Amino acid sequence: MPGFFSSAWTIASQDLFCMLRQKETLLWTFLMPGLFFWFIGTVTGGFGGMQADPERKDALAFVHADDDPVAAAIAARLEASNYRLYTPGEEYELEDFSRRLIAPDDLGGSVLDGQQRTLRFGTSIEGPTAAYDMFRIQRATLQTLADLALLEAADTPPTAEAFKALRERKPTLSMTTRRARSDGSQRVPSGFEQAVPGTMVMFTLVILLTAGATQLLTERREGLLRRLASAPISRGSVVLGKWGGKFGLALVQIAFAMLLGRLAFGVHWGPHLFTVFALMASYAAFLASCALLLGNFATSEGQATALGVLAGNVLGALGGCWWPVEITPEFMQKLALFLPTGWAMDGLHKLLSFGMEPASVLPHVTGMLAGALLLGAGVRRWFKFAS
Repeated sequence: MPGFFSSAWTIASQDLFCMLRQKETLLWTFLMPGLFFWFIGTVTGGFGGMQADPERKDALAFVHADDDPVAAAIAARLEASNYRLYTPGEEYELEDFSRRLIAPDDLGGSVLDGQQRTLRFGTSIEGPTAAYDMFRIQRATLQTLADLALLEAADTPPTAEAFKALRERKPTLSMTTRRARSDGSQRVPSGFEQAVPGTMVMFTLVILLTAGATQLLTERREGLLRRLASAPISRGSVVLGKWGGKFGLALVQIAFAMLLGRLAFGVHWGPHLFTVFALMASYAAFLASCALLLGNFATSEGQATALGVLAGNVLGALGGCWWPVEITPEFMQKLALFLPTGWAMDGLHKLLSFGMEPASVLPHVTGMLAGALLLGAGVRRWFKFAS
């Protein structure tokens, strides 16, 4: 009689291979998540408010005189505000830019003589982003005026070197701001930081409850499970093998989603990568047991698919996969902690967005592993080899 674990391993590897051969599984495991990453991440980019990203540079066309030290000082301040500046050679080239800032030719000399001059800002962008652009440009202008006042007070000529020395000078007064939250978090995740983990959590749920459950129903209907029952393999080994195949599929999807999120969408998985994967592995273990449970008690493939899609969408929405649960009312945040998707998303936010230590997700991992064992034990007790 084959060994308990060797038999389970054989069943699990064969199940995983069979599921990965199905076109529907390949589509929803490797193609659709990337499309959802891009779409949801683009649409929800403003959920967290206007948060400066030091790696992101917005293109800005800045037209000014080449030898104007005041304009050059404003340009340096704009670059420090996450702008990538361009100087179009011809006027018609300005139309290629969604942000355009034009300074008068005599800006430096006029300002030094005490005359008022106006910088003209044009943009094709609307909404909060346009207001944020205006704020950054006004800030750069006011900072330059403050530098001019300091140089005048020190009787120092307004040269490029003098402006640079002021920018590099250590400030005598600094202020640190952060979002005030009762849990000590720094910011609400938004854009791809929310979309990639959220879509990964939801799609793992949908795939496990559809492809994983329907495969079990198909094998039961076609008599494959009856053949396993007649083989010299224990019931526990069969159940463990079926669970292992679904767990393996979830790990493949999670690993692919994390890799795609990092390479294609710039998602940083934080300093505790092993803990992030351990959290998702415990989530996958729980979902594998749920897939076995659904496949064991559903009466048809259509019923299992419908229940899987419905559960994926409902639990995804309530658990914070579609939008940050932190922006919802307090009772919704509490409800999410009773859902597996809520456990996974809360743990991911703690590790990735709020900078918490691995110990903060220990209850999440323990709870999901305990749930996986309890459901798995129940399936083993009532596992059906025939309809």
